[in-house]
Amino acid sequence: MIVTVMPGCARASKDTTGYTMEDSITVAKPLDETWQDTKTVLREMEMDIYTRDKRGEFVAFTPMKRQLYVGTPNRTKLTIVLKEATANSTTVSIETVAQVYGVTLLTYPDWHDRKAAHNNEAVAIIEALKTKSS
Repeated sequence: MIVTVMPGCARASKDTTGYTMEDSITVAKPLDETWQDTKTVLREMEMDIYTRDKRGEFVAFTPMKRQLYVGTPNRTKLTIVLKEATANSTTVSIETVAQVYGVTLLTYPDWHDRKAAHNNEAVAIIEALKTKSS
């Protein structure tokens, strides 16, 4: 019996600490109304809503774009968490992270987190929620 051992090449997943940008606002509306307003704002901004959790969480993505010469697909992932601050106010927290589509060694093609360069979408959502609450 012959046993051969082949050396492998594996690596740990990339540490994404510090990749996100975080914004928050407290809106003068109950949680249910703020949830509906947030859903409306995301639809108006033509975001792809992946998760709509009635307990107060959304995961939404900007439409996929390609860079002009590189051709690597990219998008922005927004995780929006709504928490009841009081009976008539809700805290909305938005976490922004950039993503690129690709493949790394020993993985299937998938979206990979990258450091967010801006939080324009989160600021636009906050401004729209301010407008709806006033």
